[in-house]
Amino acid sequence: MAWAVLLAGLTWMSARNDRPTVREQRTLVQAVPVVDGAIGELVAAASGAVPALVPPEVDRGCRITPFAEGATLKRQVELAVPGGEERALLEGIADRLPPAWRAGVRVTSEGPRLRADAGEFVTVQGRPVADGRVRLTVDTGCRLTGNDDYLASGPGAAGAEVQALTEALRALGASATDPEVLVTAPCPGGGVARTVRSASGPVSTSPQAALAPLAGGTPVVETPEVYAYRRDGVAVLVDLHPDEMLLSATTGCAG
Repeated sequence: MAWAVLLAGLTWMSARNDRPTVREQRTLVQAVPVVDGAIGELVAAASGAVPALVPPEVDRGCRITPFAEGATLKRQVELAVPGGEERALLEGIADRLPPAWRAGVRVTSEGPRLRADAGEFVTVQGRPVADGRVRLTVDTGCRLTGNDDYLASGPGAAGAEVQALTEALRALGASATDPEVLVTAPCPGGGVARTVRSASGPVSTSPQAALAPLAGGTPVVETPEVYAYRRDGVAVLVDLHPDEMLLSATTGCAG
């Protein structure tokens, strides 16, 4: 009996004080600061590209055990870079990430792939998704949801991002079809990376020609699908689709 009591006591102490040894011992909410901080690190490391923070996604219904459901938190950063520079961008990001992340880029049959470990069982991946486009993903894997839930960024005060987005819409002669969405992440050196996103319908004129004056005639990326530029410290990324345009304006982190 004494051994049973001692074993129970040691187990209780371990559960209270030992660091988690598997992902399932950390709840989704406990992983949020790691995920958000990782997004800031990636934005800072991607200096030179045009970034856009994507709203977080929480996917529910995964299984922790046959008897317990969980959820996965995923955050992404979209990057625009001149075509042909996708691999160099990924390698530069890997070099600038914290050494503890053990980041590296491996060339596969499907192209270059960045992989890193942000700690606390949070994974980081990066890959090209189109010519001139790279996507970085931070993923918690399936976690217990705990008693709280992930809170996405709420409305924020108007800033330089909103002004740049309004300028782009005005140049296009378009109006927003969706409310503006603010997405944020803490920068590793202090401050906050901010992206304001909105959508508009198609326009009758060439979007590239309409936006060229804002880009000073020298966009970072110009393709039939993407137009990206920097103006007054704000990075603007416009995804051009047949039925709509998705506009993102971002103030990032110092690299």
